[in-house]
Amino acid sequence: MCPNDQSAASVPLSPMAAMLGMISGFWLSRSLYAAAKLGLADLLKAGPRSVAELAKLSETHPPSLYRLLRALASAGVFSENPDGRFATTALAATLEADAPASLRGFAIAELGEDHYPAWGEFLHCLRTGEIGFDRLFGMNVWEYRAQHPADARIFDEAMASYTAAVNQAILGSYDFSSFKKVFDIGGGDGSLITGILKANPATAGMVFDLPHAVMHAQARIDSAGLGKRCQAANGDFFESVPGGGDAYVLKWIIHDWVEERAVAILKNCRRAMPKHGKLLLIEAVIPAGNTPSFHKFMDLNMLVMTGGHERTEAEYRALLAASGLNLTRIVPTQSEMSVLEAAPA
Repeated sequence: MCPNDQSAASVPLSPMAAMLGMISGFWLSRSLYAAAKLGLADLLKAGPRSVAELAKLSETHPPSLYRLLRALASAGVFSENPDGRFATTALAATLEADAPASLRGFAIAELGEDHYPAWGEFLHCLRTGEIGFDRLFGMNVWEYRAQHPADARIFDEAMASYTAAVNQAILGSYDFSSFKKVFDIGGGDGSLITGILKANPATAGMVFDLPHAVMHAQARIDSAGLGKRCQAANGDFFESVPGGGDAYVLKWIIHDWVEERAVAILKNCRRAMPKHGKLLLIEAVIPAGNTPSFHKFMDLNMLVMTGGHERTEAEYRALLAASGLNLTRIVPTQSEMSVLEAAPA
């Protein structure tokens, strides 16, 4: 029996067994990576298949593939039928390429060729405060993606699939109707701004990002028929951001950066805002104490990858204050993200 196996009637895991399960957790993670990379969930969408069929379609070694599927089935990812064929499960469906909020890209990005090896530098991060990714690859993550377009595409796919669900949660929780112009700073492919404008016909908008991102945003804006109400502008938010908006949205931007760089972005937004304007940070807010949180571990990932931080309410409040802004309220959503609303101090 594996150390973390237990039947419904069994007693709770002993501390030793629980710790063994934690230590070996990367075995499961890398197995999920392999399944995602091979597209096994997509191969099983049409119904159960034998290992021989799956091995032929995925170009893998049948006995070895069986061992992977058996292990994942024990964790609830796939299931082995009495006839030896494997079938999909609700967990496996999250790895389908076209599933709503698919996690296939996320599994490949986080467990593949850049994030996963960068974690080998974790002790160096803890000893020095330096960024593990930069030490391993000799460049920062944005430079790396510019030089490795295939990896960049996988990461973009990961973010696009996850962000679709988050965008819906934001639109369902925060009312944008009072704003005449909403500017999405660092808005990437324009998915959030187009969602905001579709839901608020009287609102105009802009997506502002680096040139390669704005190109994709413009295509999305045009395909949504929003060209008359929305524009795409390129630039560097460390230098300046456009004036004229009464709401400035930064989704998953500030967590990428150390305090000094985060304050530089926020100060540029503050300078561009009118007195009545609002700044909307869309980020996870780390809960206090020992409350479990996915983002407490995401914070370690930021340490390894970018040097950034996931932050508590107090830390966001201090960051905003240093930028000439007051945190006025936090609006939770049906995702792990919240909308932190701030106004000029």
